[in-house]
Amino acid sequence: MAATLVVLAHPEQRSFNAQWAQVSATASADLGHEVIWSDLYALGFDPAERAAHYDHPAGIPFDPLKAQAHATATALPADVAAEVAKLHRADRIVFHFPLWWFSPPAMLKGWCDRALAHGALHTTDQRFDTGILKGKKALFCVTTGSSTDESAYNGKEGDVNLLLWPLAYTLRYVGMTVLQPVCVHGVHGYHRGEPAMALTDKLGQVLERHAALIAGFDALPEIAFNADADFDAKGRLRAGRPSVTPFIRHDP
Repeated sequence: MAATLVVLAHPEQRSFNAQWAQVSATASADLGHEVIWSDLYALGFDPAERAAHYDHPAGIPFDPLKAQAHATATALPADVAAEVAKLHRADRIVFHFPLWWFSPPAMLKGWCDRALAHGALHTTDQRFDTGILKGKKALFCVTTGSSTDESAYNGKEGDVNLLLWPLAYTLRYVGMTVLQPVCVHGVHGYHRGEPAMALTDKLGQVLERHAALIAGFDALPEIAFNADADFDAKGRLRAGRPSVTPFIRHDP
């Protein structure tokens, strides 16, 4: 049986993000998938990596990667072990979150810091093309307070695809295939009158269409990443290899 992990990073259970996540779960169950949840705020997940999570010797500087690798070989913190197990079990991971201050919430960044543990989900030899989670697909379902125009490539609030690229590349690092994000813009609580009614109608339509999107998950377009072979021994993009993102490009 296929398995879908739904990761929700929003503190309000009555939010559109939470409703949207529930539709992802229901639509996945309707396809016969096992549905796994990581509602990070409801779990009380601690997003701050620190020595106190480990049996770390006093007086020795805390090195997160070394601590994670050691814990992988002995005993990971219980909350991290649970997330690692979910990621190993899942075939699809659907993330639901808002953009706050031009990035995902700190809760989700901290989940990456801790749950994508060194040794358990990546090593120096198992990353990118040889990542441990190779073959798994991830989708971002994202809300922004900014409008569609403001979130465009030439928009005042910055290209939403570039704002999401660091999170996408994090998942690429551990081997996942990352799909083009689904974004709903202009989602905030300051609309009044007709704009508020229009937003309610728009969000309702998103929820109504979402089951079909989940049903067509495997046909959704992917984010392009460079292959390992595109880089030289120093980790620089080789001449003649494509630049698929402004974050990795040839000399001007």
